[in-house]
Amino acid sequence: MNRVSHEGDLIVVGGGVLGTFHAYHAAKRGLRVLLFESNPRPRNATVRNFGQIVPSGSCSHWQRWGRESLEIYKSIQDKCDISAQQNGSIYIASNADELGLLEELHAINQENAYESELWTIKQCLSRYPHLKRDYCQGGLFFPDELSVNPRLMIHRVHDYLSNQVSFHYNSPIQQLATSANRVIAETANGTTYSAETAIVCSGTDFQSLYPDLYENSDLQLVKLQMLRLNPQPQIKLPGNILTGLSIRRYESFSECPSWSSIKAAEPDDCFWKAWGVHLLFKQEVDGSIIVGDSHEYASVKNRDAIGFDLRDDINRYFIDEGKKILDLPHWDVESSWAGLYCQTKHESGIFQKTIDGRIHIVTGIGGKGMTSSPGFSKHHIAELYHD
Repeated sequence: MNRVSHEGDLIVVGGGVLGTFHAYHAAKRGLRVLLFESNPRPRNATVRNFGQIVPSGSCSHWQRWGRESLEIYKSIQDKCDISAQQNGSIYIASNADELGLLEELHAINQENAYESELWTIKQCLSRYPHLKRDYCQGGLFFPDELSVNPRLMIHRVHDYLSNQVSFHYNSPIQQLATSANRVIAETANGTTYSAETAIVCSGTDFQSLYPDLYENSDLQLVKLQMLRLNPQPQIKLPGNILTGLSIRRYESFSECPSWSSIKAAEPDDCFWKAWGVHLLFKQEVDGSIIVGDSHEYASVKNRDAIGFDLRDDINRYFIDEGKKILDLPHWDVESSWAGLYCQTKHESGIFQKTIDGRIHIVTGIGGKGMTSSPGFSKHHIAELYHD
């Protein structure tokens, strides 16, 4: 490596939500933080999702990080507009089985002291008059949950932190090594940096650092597909709208007593199972509506099995099934895109590996990254610094 030209207390590799909030909590401790993002600005999973902050969908263990994340997002929003809005989340049941799961989750929420409200059909239709009456059999509403604009939020958090964190964009780290109780990082252009500790939150970049480690791990690459409908400002769909397929998918419901029997009775050869589809809706400030999403999986070693194509049949399914749920003025598609994230199969729900006692890899948080990263990062930083 070349001579060290810049020094700090902590190096963070990756400017997505997980890396950014590690930097945020470290900076709050007064540490000199150097954050490296390989792109001009974050452009991967953090900006390609729904922007739903929904602890209600997480298992009990991860829900605590999500609930803490709600407070962290709100505290930043109070000081700087990061697009966070507290309009809550609603899960809409389409039949008796799904309604039963909502009732069971509501009871679990009461035990966990997490506020939720069982809503009648009338209450659901009152708040969401564009819901189809023959679809909606009742709902479970979480008033504390948030929505953000995923294409704005992380950039605004970076701007908010610009006086506290040293951001280095277009700066992929190509090598990390330990030397004399320091971590030395070298960027692709040969510039070197030094810090006591490094945290690597590089998402689905499995080539730049430690490729052999990732290829021999249990990490999976996950491809999502979703679309945006042209703006419909004449209607209002406040908050996060999750449907029966979401109830059948999210981890929180797997803790319900009737979950196993309901899942066992599901057909195996249906389209939504083949492509990991569950229907979500979120309206942006301009009136556009995000609809999705699907899930395809591959191991890191076999990641080329996931192609770069957008599937028209998946988009058609979103719209055809969406029309059974919502009565909208139109279903004209403005754009469609794919997002990639990684997840671990480990029961912990996150992939962590420490190298030489000073380099901490943290990735594989899966689809709960937007919801849980602020809270998880707070506790991980506290753990690393022996609180």
